[in-house]
Amino acid sequence: MSKKKQLKNNQNFDFEEVEKWLEEYFLDPLTSYYDATQFQIDLYETEKEWIVEAILNEYQTSELKVYIEGDKLVISASKYPPSKIKKRERSINFPFQVVNQAVYATFTNGILEVVISKIDRCIGKNRYITLP
Repeated sequence: MSKKKQLKNNQNFDFEEVEKWLEEYFLDPLTSYYDATQFQIDLYETEKEWIVEAILNEYQTSELKVYIEGDKLVISASKYPPSKIKKRERSINFPFQVVNQAVYATFTNGILEVVISKIDRCIGKNRYITLP
């Protein structure tokens, strides 16, 4: 039987499944390939949230899109007007429904930070996350 940790608001995460997912994500050779060819992504976990950081030094806030769909976070970056730099995109499939969690994003000094709350719930719909 897998261990589940109950958080505030009756939110359950299967931590064994999350640990397995993290291990597979970081050991997947495609992760390193996409870090080199698209843009680098780092994942962090705190007691209350997941943090996804993307290094996007060549872009401005207006050139970035953050979208959540089901269990997936999609980050895309494209220059405007179009230039030699092609559209770049990365997606991460989480072992839980991201759309059910509160999500916000910031972009400072070339680093996009997407924060997914483990505690706070949200509307449960696919949506774009607005960057300030």
